[in-house]
Amino acid sequence: MKIPVRFIASRTAFYLFTAFAAITINFFLPRMMAGDPVTAYMQRNAGQISPEAERSLRILFGLDDNSSVWDQYTSYWGLLFSGDLGRSFSNGLAPVGEVISSALPWTLGLVGIATIVSFMLGTATGALIGWRRGSKADVIVPISTFFSTVPYFWLGLIAIAVFSSTLGWFPASHAYDKGASPELTADFIGQVIAHGALPAITIVIASLGGWILGMRNMMLTVLDEDYITVAQAKGMPNRRVLWNYAARNAMLPQLSSFALSIGFIVGGTIVMEMVFSYPGIGKLLLDATNAKDYPLMQGVFLIITMAVLCANILADVAYAILDPRTRQTEA
Repeated sequence: MKIPVRFIASRTAFYLFTAFAAITINFFLPRMMAGDPVTAYMQRNAGQISPEAERSLRILFGLDDNSSVWDQYTSYWGLLFSGDLGRSFSNGLAPVGEVISSALPWTLGLVGIATIVSFMLGTATGALIGWRRGSKADVIVPISTFFSTVPYFWLGLIAIAVFSSTLGWFPASHAYDKGASPELTADFIGQVIAHGALPAITIVIASLGGWILGMRNMMLTVLDEDYITVAQAKGMPNRRVLWNYAARNAMLPQLSSFALSIGFIVGGTIVMEMVFSYPGIGKLLLDATNAKDYPLMQGVFLIITMAVLCANILADVAYAILDPRTRQTEA
């Protein structure tokens, strides 16, 4: 099996243009907000910053009145190509890359694993329910859908009240015990797992219904196709027909949905991180927005954009591998 060069070239050109447009929007969007980071910083430190220091800060962040927006835009691209995302106003002028790298692993470790588990479990469950349509297993669909409709912050608060405050099974907040320092030891890893278990379970429960319902509906459509009837008429085992023929084709739309959910993994976790006081990229983005921290906002938006684009590229490749019609059309 070979993926045509034209397929790769067309997708590459599309995503390069998308990345260019996203980075351009990423530059202009914070500048459309009222105020600027230097003004916000001066208000928080009234009387402590001299006019000369304010002038230096504006030059440092490319907000000098003498520099045009175009000059700032070209400088922004130059910094990106050199790997410099700037310095964060709200974190003591620390490099943005370091600030993001300290928060990103927590989000990827918790929400990434929870989303992957939810996708795999929901897809497999939906395939089995669709295969056994009309059985008692159909009751799983309305139950899981109900939990998906509950607002996440409400579901998280209920989980904290029941499993943390009442039963005491899990810690209620933070990523590890207070006073502990991150280190690669069995005790610290145990703390991270204990603190991350409750928000991870909550994420799985909240998102499971969508995967189950989507996969079940696609299975009902695929099972009426002629190639499924032919495969069964040839005497193929039901397990092979289910996974090699029906589920393989029914899960194609699921892949596109999963690629879009990557954006949630990286940046859509603000509610979860606020409810559980969990350090991560979503809380970092919220703090940067409140502080009008342009460089940090742009850095977080850039990470989110690149994550979604990479996920969509992988989804396109997987789509082409699983569906030969895609390769034939592009060829």
